[in-house]
Amino acid sequence: MSKIPLSILSLLFLILPFHGTSQTTTSNSEQSILLKLKQHWSDTTPINHWNSTSTHCDWPEITCTNGSVTGLSLVNTNITGTVPPFICDLLNLTLIDLQYNYFSGPFPTGLYNCSKLKILDLSQNNFTGPIPSDIDRLSAQLQSLNLGGNIFTGDIPAAIGKFPELRILRVFLNGFNGSFPSEIGNLLNLELLEMSFNNFSQMAIPSSFTQLKKLKELHMKESGLVGEIPETIGNLTALEVLELSINSLTGNIPRGLFLLNNLTILYLFRNQLSGAIPQVVEALNLVKIDLSNNNLNGTIPDDFGKLTKLSDLDLFFNQLSGELPASIGRLPSLEVVKLFNNNLSGLLPPDLGKYSMLKEFQVPSNHFTGNLPEYLCANGALIGVVAFDNDLTGELPNSLGNCRSLLVVQVNGNRLSGSIPSGLWTSINVITLILNDNSFSGQLPDQLASNLSRIEISNNIFSGEIPAGVSSSKALTVFIARNNRFTGTIPQGLTALPLLTTLLLDGNQLSGHLPSDIISWNWLNTLHLSRNQLSGPIPAKIGSLPRLTDLDLSGNEFSGQIPPQIGLLKLQSLNLSSNLLTGTIPVEFENKAYDNSFLNNSGLCATNPSLLGIDICSGPQNSSKISPQFLAVIVSTAAALFALTMFFMFLMVKTYRKRECGLDSKWEFTQFQLLNFSESDILSSLTESNMIGSGGSGKVYRVALNRWGKVVAVKKTRNIRKLDEKVEKEFLAEVQILGTIRHSNIVKLLCCISSETTKLLVYEYMENSSLDRWLHGKNRQLSVSGPVHHAVLDWPQRLQIAVGTARGLCYMHHECSPAVIHRDVKSSNILLDSNFNAKVADFGLAKMVVKHGETNTMSIVAGSVGYLAPDTCLAEWAWRHVQDGNPLVDALDEEVKEPCYLDEMTCVFKLGIICTGTFPSTRPNMKEVLQILLGCCSHRPELGEKIDGSENAGAPLLKNSRRERLLDDEDDSLVSNV
Repeated sequence: MSKIPLSILSLLFLILPFHGTSQTTTSNSEQSILLKLKQHWSDTTPINHWNSTSTHCDWPEITCTNGSVTGLSLVNTNITGTVPPFICDLLNLTLIDLQYNYFSGPFPTGLYNCSKLKILDLSQNNFTGPIPSDIDRLSAQLQSLNLGGNIFTGDIPAAIGKFPELRILRVFLNGFNGSFPSEIGNLLNLELLEMSFNNFSQMAIPSSFTQLKKLKELHMKESGLVGEIPETIGNLTALEVLELSINSLTGNIPRGLFLLNNLTILYLFRNQLSGAIPQVVEALNLVKIDLSNNNLNGTIPDDFGKLTKLSDLDLFFNQLSGELPASIGRLPSLEVVKLFNNNLSGLLPPDLGKYSMLKEFQVPSNHFTGNLPEYLCANGALIGVVAFDNDLTGELPNSLGNCRSLLVVQVNGNRLSGSIPSGLWTSINVITLILNDNSFSGQLPDQLASNLSRIEISNNIFSGEIPAGVSSSKALTVFIARNNRFTGTIPQGLTALPLLTTLLLDGNQLSGHLPSDIISWNWLNTLHLSRNQLSGPIPAKIGSLPRLTDLDLSGNEFSGQIPPQIGLLKLQSLNLSSNLLTGTIPVEFENKAYDNSFLNNSGLCATNPSLLGIDICSGPQNSSKISPQFLAVIVSTAAALFALTMFFMFLMVKTYRKRECGLDSKWEFTQFQLLNFSESDILSSLTESNMIGSGGSGKVYRVALNRWGKVVAVKKTRNIRKLDEKVEKEFLAEVQILGTIRHSNIVKLLCCISSETTKLLVYEYMENSSLDRWLHGKNRQLSVSGPVHHAVLDWPQRLQIAVGTARGLCYMHHECSPAVIHRDVKSSNILLDSNFNAKVADFGLAKMVVKHGETNTMSIVAGSVGYLAPDTCLAEWAWRHVQDGNPLVDALDEEVKEPCYLDEMTCVFKLGIICTGTFPSTRPNMKEVLQILLGCCSHRPELGEKIDGSENAGAPLLKNSRRERLLDDEDDSLVSNV
């Protein structure tokens, strides 16, 4: 071995110490830069662990290679501010990931100096303005650029096409209102291009895009595209996902698309495409095809029967004709078939469902003939059969009666016959049976399933009596059985359906009296019993149905007088014609709106001639005259009462003014934690200028305690009269309990200041006011880019607020002793701190729930424990939307719908349906609600990491439950199991 010269060894000894010193200096310099970044940004709580006493390469947000910072990942850390140029003083940065924060301002051109940058993610922030025309000054090594979910506007510059190494380009969900450049076609290494949800000026797909031979995914949904899809798109041989839906594309579907061997997802729905679907199909890896809502004609390709991986076939709302190829019925992966509103005809494939886990079968509004396939539920996954308005014949498959997964059967408007499989009436999961306008026969079973919500069997040949066991279906809301051959009486049990809204039994052969005692028709709004043989009096109880607006009892043999209570109903439609009624018509109906309501009742009369065809009632003459003496007594009495009323009003006003001036009796100050202010500091600030809200229970003031820089919120409630001693003690006892509650999602009650007639509750002040203001009030703003996806509260914030609210309520319900039921939870009682963390407020209606055997200390602020029915408008609309087979995504508000969060949003939507379920016993408690919400955002650790034992306690309750199955359903499932 040759020896190293002495001179070289000497040189190495001189250099090596300086090299070590250089590495240490670089490390210290990088840590200083990172700490400078922390100081530059606002609200750095998530990175408080960045400090000079720890090694920066150990910080989870930092990636180091050979002791030097190469990666900075600050995902969803709620950081606000701008991206400073000195971030590039970290000379070896290859990755900057700042997604899901609140960075703002124009595109940070200071990043041009990050010469080694390969991955840049600025998505889901608040960057504004145009993308710089010299964006190509970013590192030439750039491989991934994500600018999605911001508020960038204008054009996408041509310079975007000058990154030779770029593999991923995402600019989705912005406010671009100009053009995008054909130069994107120069990015020859591009694998993913995502430009969806922008408002580009009407542009065709550039032919240059077909040069992208390595492109695997092209997303341009809702991007203002016009013109035809280039025929050369078939040159994109690596393409796996093509999403061009919700645009204005015209022309034919290029034949080359169905020749792409790697294509798995093809979404072209809601365009203006025409012509036939290409008949030659070699894209054998296709999993999902959605060509719905176009103007396509011709036949469904036979080659679709070769797509063994196909799970979803959506071709609805087109003009397709011909038969459904029998080979499609043998596809082993097929789960969803949606072909409705076409001109398809012929027999349905007999093997549908036999070889696959078929979930949804929707073929209504076509011209199909023959039988429904026998094997639709052969593998036990079928959710719904929707085949109305066809020309189907034969009987319903017996297998449907044994299909435990089935929720909806809607086959009205066919020529089906025979009896209904008995299992359909009693299946534990079936919610909707719509069988109208067929030739079904047989009798109703003695018992109906408890979950059945809608039964429509009109215009068939059903016979026999309506069974008393119909009362077992407590969830029933609609029962329509008109124009059949039912006989016998209307059973008392039918009046015991608490949620029934519509009952139509007209055109049958029912007889006997109506039940005189109506047990529970509090939600009934439509009652039609016409054209039967019913007799006896009209029950007076009908007049006490609070929501009845449509009543038709015509064409029967009812006798006696019309109950005067019916005159108190707010009826929009009334028909009592062709009966045997006698007596006087209630005066409320003596107007032309009811001209045809009482025809062919010879014994009826009216007090005035306003009703056509009704005689005038005869009566004693001069019965309306009043003697002068009696009139004088009435006038004198009225004058005395008026004077007395004015006197008492004067006393009340005087007392009120005295109280408003602060002349109440002494105040009692009850504090629940260490305070540095007194009652006088609060009382002196209760002025009109400090009032920030008012409601039925009092006023709310913002009080700044200047000496300490503290701000509190004061709720002032007033009672007109002095509380008795017992109630006063109970009120204070409850306030003491509320004052002991300590939870990060519950507004702190600091103290209570009370007098004989006034109560002041002092809370911590919430900087961002109430959720109501952000959702509906003046704080709600939209960005310049338009209404879509840019509400001030984006989806992550909304979900954060929902989880926080659930945590607070879960604590009150399950951790407090005694438990506290708020009883007035609404958006105005959810307050938001400076970081938009939710805090439950306003316990004015709260109630202490006392266990059996314990002393009851409930105060006047509480009501009774009971069931508050769900909102019958929005909740029912949502429920029916899903029942009708509509995709859950379509029910989401367009202003908050964000494609990257659709899974979370549909999960929360389903939870909303569960929480407004028909019966309180089927709704989840707050432990379960919290658990479901955390499951909805399970991939976002910032919301899920705080699960403690008590919150997880709800998990076993959900295991294998109906709620769990609902949350496992697909987004576009036909119906939710509520």
